[in-house]
Amino acid sequence: QVQLVESGGGLVQPGGSLTLSCAASGFTFSGYGMYWYRQAPGKEREWVATIVSTGTNTAYLDSVKGRFTITRQNAKNTLYLHMNSLKPEDTAVYYCKTVLPIGTYWGQGTQVTVSS
Repeated sequence: QVQLVESGGGLVQPGGSLTLSCAASGFTFSGYGMYWYRQAPGKEREWVATIVSTGTNTAYLDSVKGRFTITRQNAKNTLYLHMNSLKPEDTAVYYCKTVLPIGTYWGQGTQVTVSS
């Protein structure tokens, strides 16, 4: 079955960096675009970044442009989100997502907390 498992979250100081990973299984990872979303306490889930199946095109939420980079390693069935210059407002649970012909799938999320 389709599985997405995020990891790499944690507590980081403002200005710090983290890299999130999303391990995918149960589908042909290299054939589909992938997405990162986040949900802060008391707020709706919001889209953060998208990468196409080949990795050649990406898109970002304006507030993370220049600080976050989405990448993928199709040989390892893994999606990444490299986060630099983190701010307290980046604190959220981060989720990866894919949309397949059979449905939309989400991971369980990983908590990122930016605080001094």
